[in-house]
Amino acid sequence: MTASADTRNDLRRFLHGLPGVDRAGAEARAAALASRSIKTTAKRWALDAAISMIDLTTLEGQDTPGKVRALCAKARRPDPADPTAPRVAAVCVYPDLVHVAAAELKGSGVHVASVATAFPSGRASLDVKLADVKSATAAGADEVDMVIDRGAFLAGDYQAVYDEIAAVRQACDGARLKVILETGELVTLDNVRRASWLAMLAGADFIKTSTGKVAPAATLPVTLVMLEAVRDFREAHGRQVGVKPAGGIRTAKDAIRYLVLVNETAGEDWLDPRWFRIGASSLLNDLLMQRTRMATGRYFGPDYFTLDLPGHGVVPPPGRPGWRSSPPGGG
Repeated sequence: MTASADTRNDLRRFLHGLPGVDRAGAEARAAALASRSIKTTAKRWALDAAISMIDLTTLEGQDTPGKVRALCAKARRPDPADPTAPRVAAVCVYPDLVHVAAAELKGSGVHVASVATAFPSGRASLDVKLADVKSATAAGADEVDMVIDRGAFLAGDYQAVYDEIAAVRQACDGARLKVILETGELVTLDNVRRASWLAMLAGADFIKTSTGKVAPAATLPVTLVMLEAVRDFREAHGRQVGVKPAGGIRTAKDAIRYLVLVNETAGEDWLDPRWFRIGASSLLNDLLMQRTRMATGRYFGPDYFTLDLPGHGVVPPPGRPGWRSSPPGGG
């Protein structure tokens, strides 16, 4: 059903009536929070919390069933030598590999997430996008990461973006919906705020910064604006929405900066995998490396943990137990 002109105008007036974002102020506040240092017990908690919030992701054309199986093994038990290391929140894959992840993760408590809606460009008809979503959920995805139509948004057709998100929300059939704004293409922080509110009004369970395929991806100022939006949205509407920065978060230091940002902006309620996720592939190894250093007093390099090598899946380093890797080409 096509929205009336009045409805379209009401949505436009609301979004353009949101307070403007002071870019300099947002950047300064994000930088100040990023400079905070946490140590000892708090740092140990932060490392474990960050691990538990990761959506462990592989979104490459060369992905194979073998690579996904190995990634799922790592998601269930990130460090086979240390069973106290928490499992990650989810494994995120393309729709055609969801059935592999779902079989591997059944009963583990790790969610299966899938990108959909013609990821990463979003350039497809609504019918194609909805078929993509239904295929992923039918195969076992309990979370769907969709991309908005940035062209429609930038052209000011907010109602079209709203209607598409609402249609995808319905097609998810109970799966949690993460709406990717692709903030690197939205140009301004005002647009980031508008897109955040638009996605939440249309039914998003999470708002997500990026596909990881466009630069810049996640940044602290952008995430700050999104965290302010979910905080204000809950105050106005009584519904809590999660936030997921994704793309370019590679080190434990980066992850901890985001946790500080969450705590100081949205509050402690969001410091939980149900409400904050980090989309990443290489971040996990650095978190494990820092965690092991704190536990043993010794510094291990990243090659002490499993490596994600193109064409080989997740490969165990020599002498490290417990990892199953896929042969070249997967399997």
